[in-house]
Amino acid sequence: MKTNKIPAEEFKRRQTEAQRKINERKLDGLLVHGDEAEFANVRYFSDYWPIFESAGVFIPAEGEPQLLIGPESETFARDHSIIQNIKKILYYRESAEPDYPSISLDKFEDIFKSANNGRGVKRLGIAGYTAMAVSVYDAVRKALPNAEILKADDLTYEMRMIKSEAEIEMLKEGFRISDLAVADVLDRIRPGMTELQAVGIAQESFYRNGAEYEAHPTYVLAGINSSHAIGRPGHRIIQKGDLVQLNIGARVGGYSPSVGVPICMGKMDAKMRDLVSFGLEAHIKTMEWMKAGIPAGTVATNFFNFVKTRGYGQNLLYGPCHGLGMMEVERPWMETTSTYPLRENMTFQVDTFLYSPQYGLRWETGSRITSTGIEAFSDKFRKIIEIG
Repeated sequence: MKTNKIPAEEFKRRQTEAQRKINERKLDGLLVHGDEAEFANVRYFSDYWPIFESAGVFIPAEGEPQLLIGPESETFARDHSIIQNIKKILYYRESAEPDYPSISLDKFEDIFKSANNGRGVKRLGIAGYTAMAVSVYDAVRKALPNAEILKADDLTYEMRMIKSEAEIEMLKEGFRISDLAVADVLDRIRPGMTELQAVGIAQESFYRNGAEYEAHPTYVLAGINSSHAIGRPGHRIIQKGDLVQLNIGARVGGYSPSVGVPICMGKMDAKMRDLVSFGLEAHIKTMEWMKAGIPAGTVATNFFNFVKTRGYGQNLLYGPCHGLGMMEVERPWMETTSTYPLRENMTFQVDTFLYSPQYGLRWETGSRITSTGIEAFSDKFRKIIEIG
């Protein structure tokens, strides 16, 4: 089976571009933070995805980057990281906070002091600011008592926003596997199953077809649970007549797509069919408004106006798109307050969620912005689906 990976030379280009931006902003370095859930920034520069512990990548203004890991992960990191200059830092340990008295550890103070050929760090940017544990931040602050420490997430988001050819290939492969998993679920889901049993069908399909993990917790949300914009499947038994919200995504090479489709266990009544059908119409309409050069806020305003004008404003929570890449939800969002223009090779999830007190639905797929419109990454399930 093919192994899907971003080429090593692309990681080197990313590191070089980050240093260019670091120097442009007159920073002495960038400290990127990540953990098992919010892994994207660390993996973007190193291909290392931490587990149990957190991790960082320190990119100085001059010199080679360093991967910063917790005390237990050295052999795992050396097997997976593109960056082989690896330091073990106590504060990236797991949350149980062991002391590790028998393990030799490195210190932030020494890393920062030796940076930039010994010139040290007086201005440090942090990317992954909202995910960084206070204990890690406090240790960084203690190591740099007189330095200026700045939130610098926009530096990495600027880089991750426009996808390379290799990144687009990872996403396309992820959508191919996700589509196969959706098809497997549609073939086997039945009333009497629990939501989690249906999740198991999707997960088996992911790994059989080459995924490295779920792109996000798989949604099989039935009945009243389908009204949750964010939710977790459980032991609820799927019943005849339930509207079921499927959101199924397979992670490939660190990239995390998702396919969303509402299905009914039996025939939809007229009210349910009306809401589901309008959701699909709004979903398709959103994609018609998207192309390079269009302000993102215009797409969002068009979407909200369209939904409200058609009389479904009370069913609306948010919309219509969010960034897609290493995380299934990442910057930038398309909102009515957005001011940036769409650019070629930006990638988005077109995420059309509507709900009522009884049920909810989500039509969702990925797309790449082009000069003439979009390239949809999945279009196999744009129809009303009734099971049984």
